[in-house]
This record gives sequence, C-alpha cells and structure tokens, in this order.
Amino acid sequence: MVLFETERLIIRNWEEADFKAFAKMNSDPRVMEYFPSVLNHAESRAFFDVMIQKNQKNGFCYWPIELKLTEECIGFVGLDVPGFKAHFTPCVEIGWHLAHQYWGKGYAPESAVACLDYGFNELGLQEVVSFTSVNNLNSRKLMEKIGMTHHPEEDFDHPKLEEGHYLRRHVLYRIKKG
Repeated sequence: MVLFETERLIIRNWEEADFKAFAKMNSDPRVMEYFPSVLNHAESRAFFDVMIQKNQKNGFCYWPIELKLTEECIGFVGLDVPGFKAHFTPCVEIGWHLAHQYWGKGYAPESAVACLDYGFNELGLQEVVSFTSVNNLNSRKLMEKIGMTHHPEEDFDHPKLEEGHYLRRHVLYRIKKG
C-alpha cells in the first residue's frame, strides 16, 4: 500500500520482495559505517520483521523507498520510537538508509521531507527528533537540510554502545510541527 509519494519516489508498506535489496544494503560497510556493524542475513531478517510489526502496532516504521522510474527498492525512510531510555525519550525519530549507488541524487532529503510532512499532517505528531554519531557529517547535513535544529546541550552517549566505543557520542536534532 502506498503511503505517500514525491516527484520521484513512492513510500509504501514493506513487501517480501523488498527483503533482498534490504539485506544487501545492510551488509554494505559504506551504508553501515556509522552503525556498530553490518548486518548478516539473519539480523536483516529480524530487523525487517520488526519493522513490519512496528508498522502494524504504531502505524509507522521505517518504510521502503521505491524509485518510481524503475520500481526498485533503494532504501528506507521512516519513523520509529527509539528502544532505549535517554533524556529526550519517549519520542518519535526519523531515520533513513539508502543503498550506496543512490547516494548524492537527492533521494534522502526528498523522502525525509515527505516523511516529516506525513508524520505531522497524517499521524498528528508535534515533534520529531533525529540523532547520529557526532562523526556522521552527511546525516547531520541532511538533518539541517530538512529543517531540523541541532541542540548541542542535548548531545548524549548512546546507551546501547559501551563506554569508549568510537560511535558512542551522539548529536540530537529536533523539528516541531509548523
């Protein structure tokens, strides 16, 4: 089922046919550079299944991004409730991943802006956050490009990463409806 569209993209519910591209993307070290590790087939399957369950439970998840021109799944964008406690939780976050060959074509901001619009106007959200490792400059630029604001006083150590892990320190960005 199509949830929303942009000029070049369709954001829709997951289909089993999306899993192959999803697993391939999650096994790419370039895509997973700012995550603790790449995902193997079983880990990708578990993540895929959890997203479908979250969509059924919450009415949102990370949804597949389909390229209108080719009808292929090129990554995901969507909303999630973080599974850890921090000073800014509970909250709804926006996140995205694109297969490496689709980087630099404007698909991430195009899909993220549409996702925020859907979250605010269809789901009734009042605020959305995003966070990433302090070193992930591309995601930080994208957060700013889609209108999110960095709040340095709210930066945090990710509780799921052990002390001393090179990705532990995270930045927090926010955007409010309107």
